[in-house]
Amino acid sequence: MLIEFSVENFRSFQDQVTLSMEAAKISSRPASLDEHNVFSAGKNVRLLTSAAIYGANASGKSNLIAALRFMRTFVGRSFSDTQVGEPIPVEPFRLNTETERLPSTFEIVFLIADEQYRYGFAANSEQIVREWLFRLGSSRELTLFERHDAQIKVNSRSFREGLGLEKRTRSNALFLSVVAQNNGAIAGDLVRWFGQLGVNLGVTDKRDLIEALHNFERSSDREAIEELVRRLDIGIEAIAIERVPFQPPSTMPAEVSELMQQMFDRLTKNSDKVESVSVKTYHQRYDRDGGSVGTVAFDLEAQESAGTRRAFALAYPIVRALRKGGVLVVDELDARMHPNLAVELIKLFNDPVTNPHHAQLIFTTHNTNLLSAKLFRRDQIWFVEKSRRGASDLYSLVEYRLDERMVRNDASFEKDYIAGRYGAVPFIGDLAGLLEAEHGQE
Repeated sequence: MLIEFSVENFRSFQDQVTLSMEAAKISSRPASLDEHNVFSAGKNVRLLTSAAIYGANASGKSNLIAALRFMRTFVGRSFSDTQVGEPIPVEPFRLNTETERLPSTFEIVFLIADEQYRYGFAANSEQIVREWLFRLGSSRELTLFERHDAQIKVNSRSFREGLGLEKRTRSNALFLSVVAQNNGAIAGDLVRWFGQLGVNLGVTDKRDLIEALHNFERSSDREAIEELVRRLDIGIEAIAIERVPFQPPSTMPAEVSELMQQMFDRLTKNSDKVESVSVKTYHQRYDRDGGSVGTVAFDLEAQESAGTRRAFALAYPIVRALRKGGVLVVDELDARMHPNLAVELIKLFNDPVTNPHHAQLIFTTHNTNLLSAKLFRRDQIWFVEKSRRGASDLYSLVEYRLDERMVRNDASFEKDYIAGRYGAVPFIGDLAGLLEAEHGQE
């Protein structure tokens, strides 16, 4: 379970910002939101089931999701992916001469089996500058390890699994990943938590569709995934995976390099072992009188709409999160999707009946129809706003003050946001005047 995530000096985030999933001490109207959208996660910890992030185009919403994905990926792969001397793919804030020379910093606070951990690291392209891991004790945080450049100090009582691995950790690899690779129990649990963190980068990232295809074929929740896609009301009756032998072309174009030709020849030689995988969707077929005469197969990528492909890509991570109580982070949740469908997906997470394991959904959106006091508490609504110097800021509605007062729990969130009362909206100049000026120059 995610408690909070912080990032500093990464892409458009110059100063540290923190997305918190910890419930504020507020009351909502209707009061049912305080029961359905909040759950207890241990002693004195109350967490939110979902969070919506708003902001203008290019404000930095996607960069927040990208920061979380980078942290997840780097934790899981730094031990194997980065070799000696290879750069770390961090992206510091580039619109300031000071920050581009400083490390990017990432920190996350989360729960595993009722144990609360705080883990983070700061890195530049050359090395891990700092790294730390703490666990919440009975009254204070317990240091498991701390790292400053090449110096790593391990708690010999509480993190014995890290002893002896300090010198085996490369400057561009995370100590946590090294300990996990060497069968450290605590480190292994933490790295697996990151691996199960679902981060979907939206409609422009084809990797999400490929991952959904792979997981649909092998998932034990295949029937639930198929049922969810059917219930999204896009006319699909069934989904199937089709595998056919790969059929390479008989010849390659003359301009193909010799190396590429050799690779092609090897592939052709073993073409009987290579398969082409596709997803088939089945729709009802009718005769002229409207009677059903069976089904017809469509190719998901070639013949279905972008909205249908989006629904398929999201179905697996949604079902997995709800079944196992995971965390799902989605950029542009409602892209290519009807607003009513987005509302229903959010309700799956906000309903204790459909979300008994306390899964959490975090998403970015432009859909102001979701900005409703009947759907979200004020601490579930977040805004990203970019300053005139190009730096993004992140704040929640519960933190915002109008005339030095907290936003009311029965306020018209959508109307006030569109009117610019909460910030994080685009500034649009006089477009009509621009066109008139262009016309006058003709």
